[in-house]
Amino acid sequence: MSVRTVKCLNPQGFHRMAYREWGDPDNPRVVICVHGLARNGRDFDQLAEALSEDYRVVCPDIVGRGESDWLPPGQLYALPQYLSDISCLLARLDVEQVDWVGTSMGGIIGMLLAGMPQTPIRRLVLNDIGAYIPQSSLERIATYLGEKQFPTLEEARSFMQQTYPALRNLTASQWDHIARHGVRARPEGGYALHYDPALALSTAAMSTHPVDLWDSWRAVKCPQMLIWGERSDVLQRDTVEQMREENPAMTLYAVADMEHAPSLMEAEQIESVCRWLC
Repeated sequence: MSVRTVKCLNPQGFHRMAYREWGDPDNPRVVICVHGLARNGRDFDQLAEALSEDYRVVCPDIVGRGESDWLPPGQLYALPQYLSDISCLLARLDVEQVDWVGTSMGGIIGMLLAGMPQTPIRRLVLNDIGAYIPQSSLERIATYLGEKQFPTLEEARSFMQQTYPALRNLTASQWDHIARHGVRARPEGGYALHYDPALALSTAAMSTHPVDLWDSWRAVKCPQMLIWGERSDVLQRDTVEQMREENPAMTLYAVADMEHAPSLMEAEQIESVCRWLC
């Protein structure tokens, strides 16, 4: 694994977006893996290692998360900025086509890109995100964002275990990984979650109404795989059923008794993604 950064433009200047690369840097087959709203690219370490046998794998930290810079004060975190940053990353990678694996927010970014004319996305994996997001799920997500402080890493880990029930099947070493890379050390001591607390402002604004992405999803013409946690409140059954009705060719991988969002760290989930892509 190598770590690099690329400079992206925001309304007040430039910011750095960090990304990690796995596999042969000269491999023309490239897959980009993009994380959820309050997470970072290290969530994909195990999947990236598995995919790197066949792919050049790129896992960015979307601006405001992980090792990437935070946006200047007053700039809202929003999809137009994320799309612009990914376009910059694609130019850096110097590739014409990529495959895409996106968890939650990362899936929304991928869906929007895949539905655009002359899209570079060849195949699209959506992890527990679909064409409609209920307001109630957005309100739930908004409740755990913001400035969270923890005296110890163990307390941060406990918070994450309560916040992300879909990760309950992970091993102790996997949880160590999630916790270690999911926090940043505070200058005053202790830890905070590894994202800009200002994310809470944009999420709160978005949670005042449901998110309707049907037009964007219908514009996607590339092959699609939908991963669905069957107990997810973000990707609900009626949305999945309508997506299947409108696109019977879509591959559906349903994870029984699973909330939002499957980790893509469990062996069966990794195997399913690798088998579909490779």
